[in-house]
This record gives sequence, structure tokens and C-alpha cells, in this order.
Amino acid sequence: MLSSTPTRMTRLTRLAAAAVVIGVACAATPQQANAATAAPDPVWQQRASATHDAMQDALYTGSAGHGLYRENTDTTAGNPYSFLWEYREATQATLDLQGIPGVGPAYSHAAAARVDGFERYHAVAPGGRPGYESYLPAPLGTGGDVYYDDNAVVGLSFVSQYQATEDPAALDHAQAAFDVAVRSWNTDTTLPCAGGSDWIDRPDNTVRAANVTGLTAQLAAHLYEETHDASYLRWSTKLYDWNNRCLKQSAGLYRNSISDDGTIDPTLWTYNSGAMIGTATILYRATDDPKYLQQASAAARASLAYWSADGRLQQQPAVFDAFWFKDLLLLDSVQHDPAYRAAAEQWATATWRDNRDPATGLFHFQPSGGGDPDWDRPAATLDQAAMIQVFAVLGWSQDRLGEVS
Repeated sequence: MLSSTPTRMTRLTRLAAAAVVIGVACAATPQQANAATAAPDPVWQQRASATHDAMQDALYTGSAGHGLYRENTDTTAGNPYSFLWEYREATQATLDLQGIPGVGPAYSHAAAARVDGFERYHAVAPGGRPGYESYLPAPLGTGGDVYYDDNAVVGLSFVSQYQATEDPAALDHAQAAFDVAVRSWNTDTTLPCAGGSDWIDRPDNTVRAANVTGLTAQLAAHLYEETHDASYLRWSTKLYDWNNRCLKQSAGLYRNSISDDGTIDPTLWTYNSGAMIGTATILYRATDDPKYLQQASAAARASLAYWSADGRLQQQPAVFDAFWFKDLLLLDSVQHDPAYRAAAEQWATATWRDNRDPATGLFHFQPSGGGDPDWDRPAATLDQAAMIQVFAVLGWSQDRLGEVS
């Protein structure tokens, strides 16, 4: 692990640099320039807070339940606590609430507690391989596999906490999570399209996935920006380039995975689009290489055109859409385009109207996590957390969007 006192760009320096780029990008019209600096609509903060309250009332286990979450509102079946993925998304939701002007400090204690709770999922497997497991290890659970995408997004949450607090321990944890996630890189040079990130830390894994590769690239880009350690830049570009070479279908769209026998799973997900937009944006910001801004912008425009057509966006899991929207808004922080916020607001408004039960404040989706409401399906932590994240980041000021992670 690297030193916890890195040389880093301060928040003020980063935000000032972003403001310069925004000013240049918005030169086209006064209306766009005003949009880049206007205060966010308070409705988003209100919706984020209300949805968080509903999640806490219905799904949070409280101090008696070790500060964890249930998977959904059905308490008659399944595990007593959620898997790591649900816990991570609820944690990120609280971190995103922490970024809202004015009300953010009210969530700082909860955000710190949620981040500390990640350690309940951490274990060291026989042979000395550490990682965040998919389910709670003893004494609270029976443990689970180490999924590399889970570890990458846990690392991104530690980055969020570091950016909010500059607590060196959060950066240390982000680096440790990266050390787990980057173990995913497949070194078998005989495989079709050699390289890429394995999905799961298990000898029988045969899948190299766009999500793990892109999210680990994004984490590495953040860590390079924070520490200036060139090894993170090498890893970020290596992972980013592999996704573009082996799983890119077209600008901004990435096929799900490739098997060791060369079979491609062509399924497209919004969060794979988002991770690559986010990575390119951070690489541009950290290196000043214009090719990354060009690639991020091309991916954003193309993915926006694709996902906005034919109802595709509404059919994606809400949690995947949350990743994508947040990465679009991250790009917006360095090259303003009102289409990004407009798309996020349109989706968020429709989902609030159509999928929320006003009696409980909880959101309901199909078993896929997206689509029209299924009112008989138990409300899920994953879905509530996704909605909080989008509402919260829409409530951030424009000059704070550079802190999206």
C-alpha cells in the first residue's frame, strides 16, 4: 500500500481547473453558460432525502442489526442481511447525500458509519488472499466469494469518502480495494483477446467481464489523480484499452463479457457505458491528454442516443442507470452539455412518478431491477439506493460534479 500522505491536486485546484474548462465549453451560448452555474433545483435534494428516509425506515437494520441492510422488505425468507452489493449501493447513496450543498453535513456521520461497515464484509481467505466477500463472513454470516466488480466499486466508495473528507485512511482503503480488484487481470496469453478482468476470484472462473475491467480502470484513474503514482496510470490505461479493443461494440457501448473459449456475451448494460465514460473523463483530467476527452464525449453522445431510444433506458436496472447518469454528470463537469442533465432529470422524474409508492416512499421495479412497477415485488435496497444516488447528484452544485466517483 502506498503512503497515506500523497502529493495530490487539492479540491480547490481541481474545481478551479474544471471551471476553466466549463467556461470554454459553454462559450457557445449564454444560456448554456448560465445552466452550468445555476443553483440545482431543490426538488432533487428533497427527493433524495425522502427516499433515504424511506430506505432507512424499511430496510436498515439499525444498531441492533450491526448497522447493515436487508436485501428487501420481505423478512420471511433469505439471509438476515444484504449482500455486499446492496450494502455498497446504500453506502454510496449516503455518500452522495453528503455532497448536497447545505444538507450534506447532516449525513456525514452516517456516511462515515456506512464506510466503516464495509469491513464487516472483509476477510482473508486461506492462502492469504484478502477481499470483500459477497456475503458477510463469520460471525454474522457464512461468507461468500470475492467478486472483483464488488471490490472495485467498494474502492470507488472509499474514493468518494476521501474526496469528501481528505481522511488518509479512506485513501488507504481505496488502494487496498484496488489491490484486490486488479488481481482480476487474466495473465493467460493463450486466450482469445488475452487479458481483461476475471469476474470472480475462483479457479473455475471462465469469464472476463466489461464491468470489472471498466470499473477497475475507473478506480485506478482516480488513484492516479490522487497520488500521481504512475503504476495506477499504467493500470487504468491498460484496462481501459482492453475493453475498447475486445468488448467495444461501438462508441459508448460495450458487450458484457468474453469467455475463455472466445464466446462473446453481447448483452449491453448502461453501467458499462458509464464506467468507460468516467474513466476517460478522469484520465483526461489527470493527464491533460485531449484524446480522452474526445473519447469520453463521443461515448457519451453515442450511448445517450442509444439508451434514450425505444424505451431501452427504462428497461435497464435502475442501479445500472445510476452509474451511467453519474458518469455523464462527471463528464459534464469538464465539458458542459445540457443534454446529460436533461436525460438524467427526465428519467428521474418519470421514475419518481411511475415507480414510487407514495404511501411508503419505496420504489418497485420488475425482478430485473428495471421496467414498469411490480407492486407485488418486495422493495429492494438496491433499487432505493440507486434512486437516492441519482436524486442526490442532481442536487449537487455544478462545481461539485468533479467529485463524482
